[in-house]
Amino acid sequence: MMVVMKAGHTKEEFDGVMRRLEEVGLSGHPIEGAERTVIGVVGIVYPELGDDLETMPGVENTVRISSPYKLCSREFKPADTVVDINGTLIGAGTVTVIAGPCAIESEEQLMTTARAVKARGGSMLRGGAFKPRTSPYSFRGLEEQGLKLLAQAREETGLPVCTEVMSEATVEVVAKYADVLQIGTRNAQNFFLLEEVAITGKPVLLKRGMSSSVMDWLLAAEYILAKGNRNVILCERGIRTFETATRNTMDINAIPLVKELSHLPIVADPSHGTGKWHLVEPVSLGMVAAGADGLILEVHPSPEHALSDGAQSLTFESLGSLMEHTATIAHAIGKRMEREAAQVTA
Repeated sequence: MMVVMKAGHTKEEFDGVMRRLEEVGLSGHPIEGAERTVIGVVGIVYPELGDDLETMPGVENTVRISSPYKLCSREFKPADTVVDINGTLIGAGTVTVIAGPCAIESEEQLMTTARAVKARGGSMLRGGAFKPRTSPYSFRGLEEQGLKLLAQAREETGLPVCTEVMSEATVEVVAKYADVLQIGTRNAQNFFLLEEVAITGKPVLLKRGMSSSVMDWLLAAEYILAKGNRNVILCERGIRTFETATRNTMDINAIPLVKELSHLPIVADPSHGTGKWHLVEPVSLGMVAAGADGLILEVHPSPEHALSDGAQSLTFESLGSLMEHTATIAHAIGKRMEREAAQVTA
């Protein structure tokens, strides 16, 4: 349900509605619009609640939301959400590129990559400090030392950093260093973890579960929004199907569909979606043409020696090619690259 407040309502009237919601065990999530303030009501709403609220001072009317994911639906918030990460915007009609190594292996590897990402027009740096691996014997990351290296790379380049949170136990330490907390596909429906990252207040990049429907994915995002964290970025990273020629099946349908259903920004991960470096650029171009707000890419100075996901990692040269061609597609559909737009407004 949405409670639409009257234009010119007072703070006392607004607070009265919020108190009433608390009294009946519901939570209110306000959104300030240009002309109206709307309160999204989350919880089990009894049938007469709308009528009751409409009798309160300052309330114009109430509207029921039909979708099961309330707070991330277009019904609740028609305007696009823009996530601001230290001045880097995702969802502002631009294409934001987040790039870096799958796993942080050393200071030299990360710093060299960070400089290359910035030089080629990337807006953010990604890098895995804690790595989920299918085999317990594979390299699983440098952990806190890797986080410290990310902070060092941010200090030198000015790029905000994004890294994956693996468990509730690591949320605090990852939030200490990272600008964006990433939830990987294996934890996409780990609801306790989703709530923990939400309460840090840091932006969250939520990858689609490898077997998640679009509804599953949006309901996972709802867990974060319901805890009061509005800064959620969705990430399509391919789903598991019968096809074995690629690592996953990249779902290009999801980009325009989610744009229709939700106000949240959405980026695409063609590195994990394809598993093959030579497919990353063409799939990236398709995703941007379909409306993606950004890309998250794996880049390594020497992919053949990478300790994780070398087969899908771009070289610095191939990253440069991708950035050039992505800018062409972005311009063709009326967008700009985020770094390009930031320079214009600076």
